[in-house]
Amino acid sequence: MHPIVAILIALVTAALGVVGGYLYRKQSGEKKIGRTEEYAKNLLEDAMRKADEKKKETILEAKEEVLRLKTELDRECRDRRAEVQRSERRIIQREETLDKKQDNIEAREESLNQKAAELQHWQAELVQGQQKQLQELERIAAMTQDEARQVLVGRIQKDAFHDAAAMVRDIETKAKEEGEKKARNIIALAIQKCAADHVAESTVSVISLPNDDMKGRIIGREGRNIRALETATGVDLIIDDTPEAVIVSAFDPVRREIARLAVEKLIMDGRIHPARIEEMVEKARKEVDTQIREAGEQAVFETHQHGIHHELIKILGRLRYRTSYGQNVLKHSIEVSHLAGLMAAELGADVALAKRAGLLHDIGKGVDHEAEGTHVTLGGELARKYRESPDVIHAILAHHNDVEPQTIEAVLVQAADAISAARPGARRESLENYIKRLEKLEEIANSFIGVDKSFAIQSGREVRIMVKPEDVTDDGTRVLAKEIAKRIEKELEYPGQIRVNVIRETRSTEFAK
Repeated sequence: MHPIVAILIALVTAALGVVGGYLYRKQSGEKKIGRTEEYAKNLLEDAMRKADEKKKETILEAKEEVLRLKTELDRECRDRRAEVQRSERRIIQREETLDKKQDNIEAREESLNQKAAELQHWQAELVQGQQKQLQELERIAAMTQDEARQVLVGRIQKDAFHDAAAMVRDIETKAKEEGEKKARNIIALAIQKCAADHVAESTVSVISLPNDDMKGRIIGREGRNIRALETATGVDLIIDDTPEAVIVSAFDPVRREIARLAVEKLIMDGRIHPARIEEMVEKARKEVDTQIREAGEQAVFETHQHGIHHELIKILGRLRYRTSYGQNVLKHSIEVSHLAGLMAAELGADVALAKRAGLLHDIGKGVDHEAEGTHVTLGGELARKYRESPDVIHAILAHHNDVEPQTIEAVLVQAADAISAARPGARRESLENYIKRLEKLEEIANSFIGVDKSFAIQSGREVRIMVKPEDVTDDGTRVLAKEIAKRIEKELEYPGQIRVNVIRETRSTEFAK
């Protein structure tokens, strides 16, 4: 067979196969579609049937729920209706009760009105009776009601004043006895625990010489050495007939100490001339400055007061060379610190504050030659400048009553200062000032009306006053003592305290015949 014919036959056969296959697939697909539509129709009918059944069930359940709710609502309405009925019955009962109470109240009110009218009638009769009684009493007593009241009030006031005065006298006596006893115990304990030296300082220093020839060398040719010494130190050198001694005189103890040290160094060195004198004076000044600093540090250490500014310590050390009535001020300050601390411990006060204020209370005396003002004011300014506590500043300002003491520590510093100054041998006064003070005490006491005699005794620590009994009563003696004490505080300056003792004595004398 020819190849082309074979190819054509093959092509025709393939085409017929394709057409046959297409026709077969089409017929098969139509059958499947028909089956699918029938299945879908069956599903739809089944779903509609189930939906109808579900709808019927739901409607039935809803009807049952509505019926249940209606039943419950009916039951609740019945309950509420019953409650309302009960409330109405209670209200009706209360109204009936209130009506009964109102009737009772009206009856009582009518009865009270009748009684009130009777009381007013009785009260009017009582007032008339009282007026008649008062008129009769005024007629019998021959005085009006106001006059009688004034007499009665005056008598009551007089009796009350007398009783009050007696009570005040008893209370003051008891309080004074107990206070003095306790104060004596506290002060005695403080003094026993505090032992201090009391050496009166003088205004001169005596320097021993190895021989009398040294006097001529100190004087120098035409007195140039002694002039150089006095100029450099600001003191007076007294060279007299006292054998082997030179006296250094000056009111400033620091200058006197510098001069003493300088002269002793010159004597030991042997070379005495103006240039050497200036050199030794400068060395002595530095040595004294060192001693001042060490004295201040020792005082702070001895009183256990730490944290004090270094400038205050230097000023405190200068008090070693300062005296008051012959008493060394630094030793006095240390003693006041100890005494104030001991008394504060006995009373339960602030011991550290009392000791610190006692140590610094006279700090102003270290600069009072260099600045204007009293040592109290200067001391307060120094303490404030170097950041001391307000309580310490107040105690410094109050220790001489320049301001009123407001704390117990300030009062204790006052007391300790007075104890230290008033202790026998602590201070030295001239005989002339001592006699003048005694005379002034008696003069002040004699200036008061009713004073017969007065005597200043116990070295001026007590003034004893005899009064005229016909001019001064027993109660008046207390007033007189207080007035004399205030006058003494105002006009006199004195260490410690002065006791004013007013004595009233009544004597009755008869003779048996």
